[in-house]
Amino acid sequence: MINYGMKSGDQLSQKSIFIWRSIQSTIWLIGVFIVLNLIFNPELGLHLFWNILIPVAPLLLIVAVGIWRNVCPMATTALFLRHIGLTKRKKLSIPQSGKLNFYALVALFIIVPLRHSIFDLNGLATAILILSLAVIAILLSFFYEWKSAWCSGLCPIHSVEKLYGLKPKLELPNAHCNQCYKCVNPCPDSTPGITPSSSNKTNYHKLTGLLTIGAFPGFVWGWFQVQDYSGTINIDQLISIYTFPIIGALVTSIIYLLLKRYLKKRILTELFSATAVSCYYWFRIPALFGFGKFPGDGMLIDLTGSIPGWTIDVVVIGFTMFFFWWLVLSKRHIYSWAVRPEFAITNNKINK
Repeated sequence: MINYGMKSGDQLSQKSIFIWRSIQSTIWLIGVFIVLNLIFNPELGLHLFWNILIPVAPLLLIVAVGIWRNVCPMATTALFLRHIGLTKRKKLSIPQSGKLNFYALVALFIIVPLRHSIFDLNGLATAILILSLAVIAILLSFFYEWKSAWCSGLCPIHSVEKLYGLKPKLELPNAHCNQCYKCVNPCPDSTPGITPSSSNKTNYHKLTGLLTIGAFPGFVWGWFQVQDYSGTINIDQLISIYTFPIIGALVTSIIYLLLKRYLKKRILTELFSATAVSCYYWFRIPALFGFGKFPGDGMLIDLTGSIPGWTIDVVVIGFTMFFFWWLVLSKRHIYSWAVRPEFAITNNKINK
């Protein structure tokens, strides 16, 4: 196990805290820069957010989900009040935690198709979405302890973190939590080998795990079968943007349920995780460089006149092979995303 910047007792040194706070502040300022551009320079803002930041995010979750959990600008925003001690620090119940996880996944399934009609094309709308989520994150973190309500609860990306972060190769320090208050159980950051189905204490937990693993590959595939729409939103557009993702999600969910009879849960989770992220980059990389199914949609730069199409095919196949090696074939180290800090002592008892 590799511990970066850790002292005995799993506590960060002051130097390491300064380094992590500097990185978090830098990433947060980049996030502010993107939001400002979404409002005042939407063409640049949309490219920065949807065509640079978001395409990089799945790869980061695969290879270093602990880094993302430490520097996510939304998490930095949500946890600021907790860092300065201005929170009520309530503890979520297990049923509440399960409901938040389920609502987060539903929110993801609702928001992502709307990119085709609203968010991919409208910088102000995307900025409003980000700012609205930030307000919700701050409010939840004001009332509830540490990462429980937002980062490990209602954040729409959290289910994807657990799906893609199956095989961390190293453990980083937890750069937010200075002590462990067991605000959520199991803690996604500190539980070795966590998966979307690790929490099965309520029906909400079970359903969220099932949909995250089973539905997500088909949902990703279906999203890329729909083009971006401009102009006024109408019912036909809404039906179009949701039909393929829903059909894809249903198909892969059925396949997942059938395969559960024959494959171990861990292996099946790895296969579906690799399929989902491979499907994403199979379509997203060509689109970024002008070779997409719908020319112009999600394009960062047009290279169609500069490089042959087969070079993109080679890159895409290489990404797919990498993801299946990393998530399915490589040795599984029983690591957590981050090293758990020492347990807090409350009322003269160790909170374990």
